[in-house]
Amino acid sequence: MGLREEKKRQTRTLLADTATGLFAEHGFEQVTVADVARAAGVAVNTVFNYFPTKEDLFFDRQEEVVARLAGVVRERPAGASPVGAVRAELLAGLDADEPTYGLSPHAAAFWRTVENSPALRARLLELGERAEEALAATLAEEAGAAPGDPLARLVAGALAGAHRAALAEVRRGVVAGEPVDAVRDRVVAAVTAAFGLLATGLAGWPAGQDGQGGQGG
Repeated sequence: MGLREEKKRQTRTLLADTATGLFAEHGFEQVTVADVARAAGVAVNTVFNYFPTKEDLFFDRQEEVVARLAGVVRERPAGASPVGAVRAELLAGLDADEPTYGLSPHAAAFWRTVENSPALRARLLELGERAEEALAATLAEEAGAAPGDPLARLVAGALAGAHRAALAEVRRGVVAGEPVDAVRDRVVAAVTAAFGLLATGLAGWPAGQDGQGGQGG
């Protein structure tokens, strides 16, 4: 990474971290982009150069989140099923405390900020829909179906919906102040059972997939 790119990365991180702290302290609606710029010591236009909207400042890793499930399915090992791939990624993320999964006591303030903001709840819903659409496109392409194929959309809805529900359980536990290990154990057990049911129902779709993704069971 060149010096210019590194400086841009540092500025982006500074802006996102500054905004997150202000949002957590004062609430999302109460903080303006000008407030963030002032606290970070930059011009307002600089903030907009990196983050087109205030919601983008809060969800600064949103593009990574939107692309995750489609990428996991697209890049899975040969012979693994979409169900198995998504399950393996989710379990690995829970085990490794993937930051965007919010399985940390420090994430409670972040998720409380979301709960208290209609704008952030709407953006979170939008991100989930975009991730589901990207996954549906990947599944349709793999199955040799036309873009927008309804079966691919329904399968994507099942997988993305289960993934979102698992992370919602994480958020509920963390916000409630439960021990992280207890939240992880409960959600891992639910993921294992739920994706086992999905694997049974989707076995063999697309053709030649085993439904397990190398996880067994």
